[in-house]
Amino acid sequence: MRHILRRREVVEDDWRYAGEDGANEAGGAALIVPFADFRTHIAKWRAYPGHLGVRLSPADSVEDLADDIQRLSLVAAEFPTPGEGRGYTQGRLLRSRLQFKGELRAVGAGVKQDLLFILARCGFDSFELAPGQKVEEALKALERYTVAYQPAEPVPSITQLRYSAAG
Repeated sequence: MRHILRRREVVEDDWRYAGEDGANEAGGAALIVPFADFRTHIAKWRAYPGHLGVRLSPADSVEDLADDIQRLSLVAAEFPTPGEGRGYTQGRLLRSRLQFKGELRAVGAGVKQDLLFILARCGFDSFELAPGQKVEEALKALERYTVAYQPAEPVPSITQLRYSAAG
């Protein structure tokens, strides 16, 4: 079972990726599908009866989710390397422009504990850490800083966000 940081807690991940063991694309499970598959089979995913999430690659445009943003319970932005920064922008746009209130997850090899504070400032509230990262240490890294040097739009507090899949 995969463990993630969600809402500043270490939890077992109750989401499955399409094609992953235990994933049920027939419905009912909390399922994350690639953005390309979501766009290609839009009618299928709009009718999906369970909780639905989409995984964005760095090149995907969040504006293409505008018509379906209320349907989604989770959006996962991929960070393939620590230097890939487009996911930060995707997170800010999802929260500020599209008013996404669901779970915003950072995923990929670039999700390192020293970047979590910045990711949280961009609206991310859950983190699937890169291999080799220790989730308990990452949790402490979120508390490392109490102020931020750069100005930013207010990020919704944990209590302002809705979570439909994890309760």
